[in-house]
Amino acid sequence: MQGLRAPPMGSVDPPPRSGGAARGSEARKARVWLYLVLLTLQYGSQPLVSKRFVGKEAIVTSLVLACEVAKVICALILLAKEGSLKRSFNQWTLIGSLTASGLPAAIYALQNSLLQISYRNLDSLSFSILNQTKLIFTALFTYVILGHKQSRQQVGALVLLVIAAILLSIGEGSGKGSSGNNPDQVVLLGIIPVLVASVLSGLASSLCQWASQVKKHTSYLMTVEMSLIGSLCLLASTHKSPDGEAIRKFGFFHGWTIWTLVPVTMNAVGGILVGLVTAYAGGVRKGFVIVSALLVTALLQFVFDGKPPSHYCLLALPLVVTSIIIYQKYPYIERKKKD
Repeated sequence: MQGLRAPPMGSVDPPPRSGGAARGSEARKARVWLYLVLLTLQYGSQPLVSKRFVGKEAIVTSLVLACEVAKVICALILLAKEGSLKRSFNQWTLIGSLTASGLPAAIYALQNSLLQISYRNLDSLSFSILNQTKLIFTALFTYVILGHKQSRQQVGALVLLVIAAILLSIGEGSGKGSSGNNPDQVVLLGIIPVLVASVLSGLASSLCQWASQVKKHTSYLMTVEMSLIGSLCLLASTHKSPDGEAIRKFGFFHGWTIWTLVPVTMNAVGGILVGLVTAYAGGVRKGFVIVSALLVTALLQFVFDGKPPSHYCLLALPLVVTSIIIYQKYPYIERKKKD
């Protein structure tokens, strides 16, 4: 992320020359912890907040479009703050934008629609656990597209994640889960959409990484491009889609309240926090944020909905926690070839 570069690996900081340098280091650590806490709370509370503040009559396409607009606004503000807004748009070209951001944008637009459907038909903890399967597909597509390999420990962690997803799917599909919805509805409108969204997330994430490495696109600029292109794709789909007919009949903000802005804004801010945590704290701490967020989801669901986790969730949760910790702790290390 431009403007938020971490120090090079293996570099040694010079000894502090004054108390000011030490205070600056402490301030940076405090800022890192703030980002970690905020992302944990956002990630863990997003499913619960979306389910509580978004009514079932709200139109999915309008929610996704609003999230994309909020992301564009946040990204533009951050580009202006770091002083690269004018330079970024002076160097911008339509062909370069479509090449780097076109396909990921369309994929993310579809993924967001599927997630909005799944939010409404799964309990918050089940959604959070199943959503972790995107790690499997991210690993697969980064290997296919970028050639990134996985260590044996990471492969084992992915197997644990698959087992957890199967456990949870069996529990929800049999009607013994904690969502309280019709079992067929849970499978068709809850489990299947979030799993398809995980596949799309892995593909889009790999394509974004390719664009960042090969096309040298900055994170904020890609956010603007993908949000705008994704919004255009969604608007085009409303020509004959049921959501488009509903918008024309009832209006864009049908089913909205003032509280609907809360999950929309949280979704946009969460994307920015992910970039900040990755830049300042690295991928390992981000992995622990995800683990902590699952626990936050379980706690909030019990506090606000009075729903204790189902037996299947209790079995799946430690598997997910263990798999993510192992995956982050044991990255693949390329062995040097002997002469």
